[in-house]
Amino acid sequence: MDRPLDDDGSATAIAPQKPAPKSFADWRRDNRRSSEELTPGLEIGNRYRVIRTLGHGGMGMVYLVHDRDLQRNVALKLILPKLGDNPAVLERFRHEILLSSRVTHPNVLRVYDLGENEGVKFLTMEYVDGEDLAAALGHGDRLPIDRIVSIFRQICHGLAAAHAAGVTHRDLKPQNVMLDQHGKVFLTDFGLAKTAAQTHLTVSGAVIGTPYYMSPEQVKGTAIDHRSDIYSLGVILYEMLAGDVPFNGSSAYEIMIKRIQHAPLPISERNRETPAYLANILNRCLAVEVEKRYQTLDELIADLDRAGAAGGPQRRGGMPLLGSIAAALVIASLVGTIVWRERQRAVAPAALKPVSVLISDFRNGTGEPVFDGTLEPVMSLALEGAPFITSFDRGQARKAAAQLQNGATSLTEPLARLVAAREGINIIVAGAIEREGSDYKISARATDGITGKPIVAESETAANKDEVLTAASRIAASVRKALGDSTPESVQLAAGETVSAGSLEAAHAYAQGQALQWAGKYEDAIARYTEAIRLDPNLGRAYAGRAAMNANLDQKPQAEADYKLAMARIDRMTDREKFRTRGGYYLLMRNTRSAVDEFSALVRQFPADTAAINNLALSYFYSRDMGRAMEEGRKPVAIYPKSVLYRNNLALYAMYAGDFKTAEQEARAVLQLNPSYVKGYVALALSQLAQNQKAAAIDTYQKLQKVSARGSSFAAIGLADVALLEGRVSDSAAILRGGIDADRKNKSNGPAAYKLAVLAEAELAAGKKSDAITSAESAVAGASGESALFPSARAFIAAEKIDRASTLAATLAAKIESDPQIYAKLIEGEIELARGNGRGALAHFAEAQKIDDSWVGRFDLGRAYLSLGAFTEASSEFDRCLKRRGEATAVFLDDVPSYHYLPPVYYYLGRSQEGLGSASAGQSYQAYLSLRSGAENDALAIDAQKRVAAMKH
Repeated sequence: MDRPLDDDGSATAIAPQKPAPKSFADWRRDNRRSSEELTPGLEIGNRYRVIRTLGHGGMGMVYLVHDRDLQRNVALKLILPKLGDNPAVLERFRHEILLSSRVTHPNVLRVYDLGENEGVKFLTMEYVDGEDLAAALGHGDRLPIDRIVSIFRQICHGLAAAHAAGVTHRDLKPQNVMLDQHGKVFLTDFGLAKTAAQTHLTVSGAVIGTPYYMSPEQVKGTAIDHRSDIYSLGVILYEMLAGDVPFNGSSAYEIMIKRIQHAPLPISERNRETPAYLANILNRCLAVEVEKRYQTLDELIADLDRAGAAGGPQRRGGMPLLGSIAAALVIASLVGTIVWRERQRAVAPAALKPVSVLISDFRNGTGEPVFDGTLEPVMSLALEGAPFITSFDRGQARKAAAQLQNGATSLTEPLARLVAAREGINIIVAGAIEREGSDYKISARATDGITGKPIVAESETAANKDEVLTAASRIAASVRKALGDSTPESVQLAAGETVSAGSLEAAHAYAQGQALQWAGKYEDAIARYTEAIRLDPNLGRAYAGRAAMNANLDQKPQAEADYKLAMARIDRMTDREKFRTRGGYYLLMRNTRSAVDEFSALVRQFPADTAAINNLALSYFYSRDMGRAMEEGRKPVAIYPKSVLYRNNLALYAMYAGDFKTAEQEARAVLQLNPSYVKGYVALALSQLAQNQKAAAIDTYQKLQKVSARGSSFAAIGLADVALLEGRVSDSAAILRGGIDADRKNKSNGPAAYKLAVLAEAELAAGKKSDAITSAESAVAGASGESALFPSARAFIAAEKIDRASTLAATLAAKIESDPQIYAKLIEGEIELARGNGRGALAHFAEAQKIDDSWVGRFDLGRAYLSLGAFTEASSEFDRCLKRRGEATAVFLDDVPSYHYLPPVYYYLGRSQEGLGSASAGQSYQAYLSLRSGAENDALAIDAQKRVAAMKH
């Protein structure tokens, strides 16, 4: 075995190894003389077990440990003895814990406790599996702009929460920003922070702030407030963009003086890829005069949002998503089909500005119906194979044409030009197919969408029908070249083989399916996709189209089967179709990480693809990153502001993110564009309800009843949800029974099953245990998803049918998707909670949280902590539920109303606050009672009233 070498290259003797300490007491005895680390398995008191070393902090070593009392892993920072004996340092830590409990936000790291064992003091805090921003910036590669914006935005939100609580951080730097493996950001180290009520906080031997990141007022030693943090935030943004801080020097004094006397080098000179809007935000953050900076983080975040609404670095792209978030994945596999796309590109995606193209109706002069509507999507998507070209949705264009020329049924070239002028479309492509003896002549011309100026005109001859698609691919290559694409024509034609190898009749049926899908006629679209499959069993894109339509109709088993059939034929798809098909499948299966990967890759390769951006937003939504989903969702709305599909997605993203005013505004805009859009009413009603506008929400649901059978079904569950929210269980049960009967008549098994599960909940609240069991069994018989199985399992638990609930947990656990596994763990935890085993329940709930951070999971964690008397932890979880109450509008992320889940949060929060001796408990109880204004024999309401009365005495 090789020996270690000294700096001069000579070998050194190997010291004999000491046996590892068996206990913390042994370690403490040895550590008085050495700096030995804690070993895995070592016990600290009766509570913590060391798992591994995480690193070395300024105050001492940091370890990952398991907290037996709270059944979770935490980070434990040992405080060096020389610091642990310093009262000022200990006061700093106590101060940090106090502020951490005051600032509860998903982007702020939680500090739990200051403990002591064997004379050694330590700090415990939330564990983040990741690295700090300083380490991320030290890897060498500059972060991409979208990643920088995401990190910056999350820091802003965490810091805004601190400022809202009256806390100024005073020591912002990359080392105090943690990044987990999923891209989530945590703001840490409030040890130097101060509140609005404090004039100073002195820490012996510590500098208030870090020289590289200090604000000018910190350098001068003058009074500081939250605007000092905004300057430091600007320094961090500058460093992320430039790869270095704006000011350097040989000493701390030189660094600090520079920032008072000089402006930093413009960021555009350090990183030319910096968008103008981000440079403007940066300059305002770094203003030396405090009055010229952003005065609040809300102003800063608003500028970021406006930039997002304007598309940031401008992108234009693809076809729209379908209308609801729950069903929006369908476009992932449909848009861009029958498309010629080069397998290798000579032009980088960012080399050319995005170009939008609208294909008008091709004139069919052959008299053969197979060419009706066939060449338009072929030509449209063949052009879109170039990464800088995006095709405007022909379905949306037809609607616009009908408005411009009342009663228009076709999209002629003159009408297409009017649509282009209104929508800002760059290029119009018109064409025709005619017979010339036994041959077919295909022609096309591209013109400027605004001026009508000719750009290119091409024609090709096909000797027979089977050669028409190949001839069309040659025309598409010429048009793309005229628009700036430098891909070799041979590469484009090779990609075209994925279509031309099949039959023209199959392409025609597929094109009809697409047109029907754009028109929202999903059942009819399925029929045409099925016909395309019959004509060409290897047409993978047709299986993907049918899968997407089944997903839109909530027929998940059929959708999954079709996606698998599409995967088996994926070699006949273009690169773009492969990304879309795999991404659509991952969205269906809620494999969000893989979905983000697929659509991120698609956006990188095809930056003009709006559909990809939308589906990327949807992937973030299913990842429960609502802020990022909303940020991405704004981009297509900025590009196509009159798109009902894009705008309704934005409304729903805003609703889930808790921005109910934006959601209401966007939903109203949707209903102005399309008064029969079902999910527009749902987003509007739920946003009204979340703003305590109950009468308005009821009125919206009543209007929805008249829209369609599907609208009536949503209205029934929505009205029942309002009734349950208020505690009117009898009214809710009556509404649900009527809705169930209607669903059964319409053969809508999924909606009926969900209503049956909620009916079981209402019947239990009314004391009808036997009826509740019957309803839950009926729900289980008609559904396989968590939205019906989870509430049914809760009903079985409440009715003391534990074995039946366990069976449902096993059913969900057997699925490969993440969400069913989350709810399987939650059912197991609720069973233990019902048995009085709070620790066992906590273990199951913690396992669910490791899979993903669900709203119901947070609620259950709070109840488990409360059962164990861990009031601080319980109140923290219930606070998170309230901050994320947008997710309570539809807890299963399926747009189905469930706001009645929210009121119990206030009751249990009150219990937690009462346990802490907080005067806020009475307010929480009153909030619960206010929401449950129509409560009938509500045990929680009765108990809350008693507790409020006792407090008054």
